Amino acid sequence: MRCSLLRPDPAQRSRLEEVHGNLVARIAEAEHENWLGEIEGLRVSLASAKDKLTQVDALVERPSVEVQLDMPSFSRHGGTAGTPRPTS
Repeated sequence: MRCSLLRPDPAQRSRLEEVHGNLVARIAEAEHENWLGEIEGLRVSLASAKDKLTQVDALVERPSVEVQLDMPSFSRHGGTAGTPRPTS
């Protein structure tokens, strides 16, 4: 959850919402029980969960773009790859 490089899968949005809800409940419990050391870590995780939900929403809203990649041509470089050079 906290890994900033992890790209969330839009299909997992409901799971992220569940995690978010659980974190909110755990923070409330930690505050009620006065578990001060636990609260800050849970808040960091909650902020990460919110960020992942924002990323999922952005992925869903962004239109997919298809990019056409052509095969490279080696003819302009004086030969093709894998062709042995004559020795003199």
